[in-house]
Amino acid sequence: MRRHPARSAVVAALLLIVVALIWWGGAGSKGGGAPAAQAVPVVVDTARQGRFVVWQSQPGTVVPGNSVVVRSQVDGTLTRVAFQGGQAVKKGDLLAEVDPRPFQAQLQLASGDLARSQAQLAHAEEVLGHYRTLQEQDSISRQRVEEQQSLVSQYAAEVKAGQGRVDSARLQLSATRITSPIEGTVGLRRVDPGNLVGPADVGGITVVTQSQPSKVVFSMPVGVAAQVLKRLHEGACIPVEAWGDGIADRLDSGRLQAANNQVDPDTGTVRFEAGFANAGGGLLPNRFVTARLPVQVLDNAVMVPVAAVQQGADGPFVYVVKGDGKVAVAPVKPGPDDGTTRVIDEGVAAGARVVIEGADRLRAGTVVEAKAAVPVATGEVPVCHPDETSPSATGHP
Repeated sequence: MRRHPARSAVVAALLLIVVALIWWGGAGSKGGGAPAAQAVPVVVDTARQGRFVVWQSQPGTVVPGNSVVVRSQVDGTLTRVAFQGGQAVKKGDLLAEVDPRPFQAQLQLASGDLARSQAQLAHAEEVLGHYRTLQEQDSISRQRVEEQQSLVSQYAAEVKAGQGRVDSARLQLSATRITSPIEGTVGLRRVDPGNLVGPADVGGITVVTQSQPSKVVFSMPVGVAAQVLKRLHEGACIPVEAWGDGIADRLDSGRLQAANNQVDPDTGTVRFEAGFANAGGGLLPNRFVTARLPVQVLDNAVMVPVAAVQQGADGPFVYVVKGDGKVAVAPVKPGPDDGTTRVIDEGVAAGARVVIEGADRLRAGTVVEAKAAVPVATGEVPVCHPDETSPSATGHP
């Protein structure tokens, strides 16, 4: 049978390629074998043992230490507003004035009535003294003396009533000068001069708030709250921090002061109240903040960076670098964490080197080139001073 020349050429070429590959592989094996696997670069940190504070963060609301709606204690026409919104005031500073003329007239009327009653009393007492002299001389009946004594008592009562009306009129007149009942910051005015004001006004004239000190009100789940309540009832001073929007926006530090006596059935939480000196004025009333406080202290806890804990099909684990440069998989039982450090309850001992970067390229037995992590400063825990609203030192609770 006749063969096709083109097909024969293709077959010959393929055979040459196969022979060349076989020869190349043999030559390569004679040259010392395949190159060794390269070490995987990783960053490691050392598991340490020490004191770990379990923090709880909860949303809260700033409440002023004292807040008063300023209203006029008398009905009248507002004639003057003596403050600007946002102004700092002291107790007794003038805020507004009500037209005093009607109250001045009432005071004059009451003073006149009092003067008349005092004159009548003085005359009645003088007559009573004269009657008693006549009685001693047996020149007047006993009944006349008793009637005059009764008249004196009546005028004396009228004097007391008149004095009360004078005091009341004087008090109402003084109420036409509306002063600040507390030291603090006055809000925007809610009414303009010329309007009628009085005790029944819902909005009042303005609001004065005392923000130094301030309070933060927040709630915690009942499971966590039980631990805090136990420490609070034992008299422990529990520090509390107030944080703003950012991770570095620490507003102030204070202490836990009070707790509610029941659980909110709708949310399953307990309401707490913390006090702050608010020296910087950052805790404005009704501002939303995050309250952060220690709820548990673990002594001799084994800690690793949060990044060291991996999640596998069989549960959490860490890669531990052995002395021969290879990694081993160590199943762990993780505990609480604070965002950067995690407690390991079981699985890793203090001093072990754990991988915190480069774990995605590792398997058990992988050779690694370990680089030590840059040490990170641990956060300080504020000291709680029982005799101060807001501590300034730092340390452990």
